[in-house]
Amino acid sequence: MKLTFYVREIKQSSMEQQQLLTSGFRFVSFTLSTKDVLSTVMNVLTSCSLPVEHMKALSETPTRPLEAQRTFYRPIKWDKSYYSFTGFSDPEEEMQQARSVGPTLSLWLSNNEPKATHKHKVSLPRRDELNRLKTELFHKFHLEDIRWQRRWGVDHKCCQLQSLSRLSQQSPEALINLQGHTVVFADQSEMNACGHVMLGTMDVHHQWIRLFQQLPSYRSLHQQTEWLKERISFLLGGAQVVHLDRLGPSQTLAEHYSTLSNFHKRLIAQPLRLHPRSLLGLTVQVEKDRSSPSLHEMGHFIIPTNCELSKLQTILQNHAEEARRRTHHNKQLQVDEDAAVKQCVQRLSLRSLSKEPSISSAQMVTCCKRLMEQHSPLLQGLHVHVSHFYSVMQDGDMCVPWDWKG
Repeated sequence: MKLTFYVREIKQSSMEQQQLLTSGFRFVSFTLSTKDVLSTVMNVLTSCSLPVEHMKALSETPTRPLEAQRTFYRPIKWDKSYYSFTGFSDPEEEMQQARSVGPTLSLWLSNNEPKATHKHKVSLPRRDELNRLKTELFHKFHLEDIRWQRRWGVDHKCCQLQSLSRLSQQSPEALINLQGHTVVFADQSEMNACGHVMLGTMDVHHQWIRLFQQLPSYRSLHQQTEWLKERISFLLGGAQVVHLDRLGPSQTLAEHYSTLSNFHKRLIAQPLRLHPRSLLGLTVQVEKDRSSPSLHEMGHFIIPTNCELSKLQTILQNHAEEARRRTHHNKQLQVDEDAAVKQCVQRLSLRSLSKEPSISSAQMVTCCKRLMEQHSPLLQGLHVHVSHFYSVMQDGDMCVPWDWKG
């Protein structure tokens, strides 16, 4: 396994080195080649120019009997701060929430509304700071949007925006290429298949700067991807090629281009017998990890790059009308959801109402109607997030299951 570290530089270096290490970090990369823990740790420390004298005494320790070396099962239990910082879900907390899903909404609200109100009040200064930072970065770089891949708290969102703001002050020339883009704080620094700039929340400024420098090349690749989609669309009877990022993990632009390119080559070599405009108005998503083409419940076709093309033609022709019906139904559901959310926010005097991506439009509409029927005054002035379980988030947002008990 090849590992990469960034070690903070604390010793005085030559002028030449200092010019190279403007970020304050030294790049360390090596490959794990040993099979025992002691040699591996010593290799890591040596590669990072860290002392290993205190490890040498361990190498002289006599080998324990075989019985004493037997491993035992001990599950890893991360500190709560790990889940708060990374945005990953805490399995222990989810289990507790699943077990406590029994109470009715009114009972749960009466027990948890004071805590949510207090946390929300405490978070107000940070929420104002978050809005200020977003507005500042929007105007400074004419950004289309600022998003987060995970449901981080307000504190962590502020820290991420402050980090980008500091970088813009320290190296303004590095961020010139960022203008006009959508920024997504995510797990890795890359451009995704939608053309958005993803900034890895665990990466140092040096990695962000390197990404900003590569943005002209990424924009060129994104344009080539759009042209490739048009050519595929023509070969598929006018069906539009889309990438629905919310249906799965983020795909990088390079991966997306490679997937489309491989599929396009197969279509050129073995064209489908489709009328140029027979599938106009429909959408398709090309994927590489599936085995057979299918029609998604939302109305778009899912096409694997390596599927049998004769089978693909049959599915596209036989299910075109059903695809149109599902697409129309899904668009109507989206309109109904937007109207229900807006009406719910107004009637219940909510600060905001949002949902998990896994909650469908139909489920959201049902939840909104039931919330308005319940008309609980305890929700007034709060941020409500529709999910699959009850929870009070660290900033006072209240998560309620979409199918809560009345």
